[in-house]
Amino acid sequence: MDTPVNPADQALARLREDFQGHRIWRATRYDGRLGDWVATLHDPKAGIDPTVICSTADELRKALTNELSRAACRPTPDPRKWVRR
Repeated sequence: MDTPVNPADQALARLREDFQGHRIWRATRYDGRLGDWVATLHDPKAGIDPTVICSTADELRKALTNELSRAACRPTPDPRKWVRR
């Protein structure tokens, strides 16, 4: 028996695989249906903005790709600054 595969579920799985520095899920709308695509930053190396919200999976993919680029350009903090003396 073949179980139909939801394309949105596949897109969500691909986003989660490709952007492991974020927690990615679908928001729930007021009427209980699935809404916006949301990503919360968990690894500072993966982005700058703490939360990214988009209307579609493709838009979220583009935004998270941009977040990776922004994080790569951020200067690395000097760990010695945080050492108490």
